[in-house]
Amino acid sequence: MLQTQHTAKNQYSPLVENLLIKRGHDKDNLEDFFSWDLKSIPDLYQLIDLEKSAKRIINAINNNEKIGIYGDYDVDGTTSCALLYHFFQMLNINVDLCQPSRFIEGYGIHPSSIEDAIAKNIKVLITVDCGISNVETAEYAKERDIDLIITDHHKDAREKMPDAYAIVNPNRRDEPQDSPLTKLAGVGVAFCLCLKIKEILEDENKQVPSIYPLLQYVAIGTICDLAHLNNLNLRLTRHGLRQIKNTDYPGINVFFNDQDRSAPFISSEKISFYVGPLINSKGRLDHPEKALNLLTSSDHKQAYAFYNDLETCNRERKEIQHEVFQEAKEQVLKNIKNDNNLINIVYAPHWHEGVIGIVASKLVETFQIPAIVLTGTEDKNTIKGSCRSAGELDLFKALDQCKDLFTKFGGHKAAAGLSMPLENLPAFKIQMDEYLSLIPEVERTTQDTYDTEIEFHQINKNLLKQLEMMEPFGMGNPRPVFRMKDCIIESYTLLKDVHVKWFITHKDNPNRKITGISFNYIGKWNCMHPKQIMERQTTDPLTLQFQIGINRFRGNEIIQLMVDKVFF
Repeated sequence: MLQTQHTAKNQYSPLVENLLIKRGHDKDNLEDFFSWDLKSIPDLYQLIDLEKSAKRIINAINNNEKIGIYGDYDVDGTTSCALLYHFFQMLNINVDLCQPSRFIEGYGIHPSSIEDAIAKNIKVLITVDCGISNVETAEYAKERDIDLIITDHHKDAREKMPDAYAIVNPNRRDEPQDSPLTKLAGVGVAFCLCLKIKEILEDENKQVPSIYPLLQYVAIGTICDLAHLNNLNLRLTRHGLRQIKNTDYPGINVFFNDQDRSAPFISSEKISFYVGPLINSKGRLDHPEKALNLLTSSDHKQAYAFYNDLETCNRERKEIQHEVFQEAKEQVLKNIKNDNNLINIVYAPHWHEGVIGIVASKLVETFQIPAIVLTGTEDKNTIKGSCRSAGELDLFKALDQCKDLFTKFGGHKAAAGLSMPLENLPAFKIQMDEYLSLIPEVERTTQDTYDTEIEFHQINKNLLKQLEMMEPFGMGNPRPVFRMKDCIIESYTLLKDVHVKWFITHKDNPNRKITGISFNYIGKWNCMHPKQIMERQTTDPLTLQFQIGINRFRGNEIIQLMVDKVFF
């Protein structure tokens, strides 16, 4: 059984209570949002083909048939592979792990992957975080007598589902669309499979260790894949994050220092802005195997060697990403014709394929409208791209209107990928503009929203503790954004020429002080320079928009505002 933690009833500050009510939570049932209780989560066994898959895997174990795990090259796919690897290690079963290269095989599972499985004498091949769109590969696996078990969470968008041995996917066409399980990341689906195998084995009076520690991988994959943090995902990730600070997995332990472990649990921010990019870096520039080797490592010294390799790769990724983003931004600025830009679609044949997804996200962040970044392929007549949505726009649905232009595409509401003939690019731009012009602007743009206004005196450690109880933050549960007016900026300091540290005081009481930080502020689109802000605030009252966090340093905890905007 999964371990649970019961949360006693709390008295929430009016500020936090009102914030959650505005987000749609029931005032009389806020405990449900804050709950850690795993006993009351939805039934994780109700997925179609879950039992069939578990029984086939157990049969393979009993008959000494070789099992293979095939996962996507992103964080979700890598953590899914690692989760299944460690689960089978608990059963003393060795499995074969495989991930494709972004630059050779590309996304998904391919007939060549089936050939590789045959060469390794694999009889049961389990995909994680991919496979729902690979109809041809499933047919080939069947022809070659490989039992292909697809576990995925992406949209089921082909004309028909793959004819695989089994498909475990909460988003397959015949699953209920209103099920809370539809929000599971690929790693969450893989966890469900482990849970079912454990249950069947225990019904056969076989002892299986607790799989509770595997929730660490669920937490990392769920947060980094931007899975919607409904109550189910919130509880699974909370338990995972709590364990990470004292983890027994060397491949997870290396990401964190003593300062990180001094917090009640590892923050979602640390996972999404540090751990995730490092794991992703190898798959973006090279082959993802080093990241998977790290997460499956059982030796601390070896884990540090893999970790150092990821750090080196991530530095290189940042440099390449910066160059591509600057070129993409210049292209956007050159192509802006009026204030009614609907989407930014940019293309250059030389852009590095491994960073175009991040660049698309940064374009959305900068211009607040959807973005598609396209680059060339080995076939000079074919281009491929990464797509990112803005606001509430269902980008997958928008792309589906243009599917006749693509050789392939896939993804979900917020992010997708596509390939198409270069000659179709002009038509694609026209069709996307036509489709988006019919959608209200408020639905297809990033809105400048905030949760609530706050006064200087309300920012204290008690509020901070209650905000930390809302963790993890991410899609569906964003970190609260506040606006404050009763303050002035006393001074500021530039850090590394791009970041700004603000020294903020109360408008009427200079003895009340707090610090703020704005990362990558200098040169940011539509942001006033700090010098101009200091000059203007002498005549006009300013407003700060920010999130609240803790800066932990040498045992001290200092409240710090993460300032997003300063305006008048």
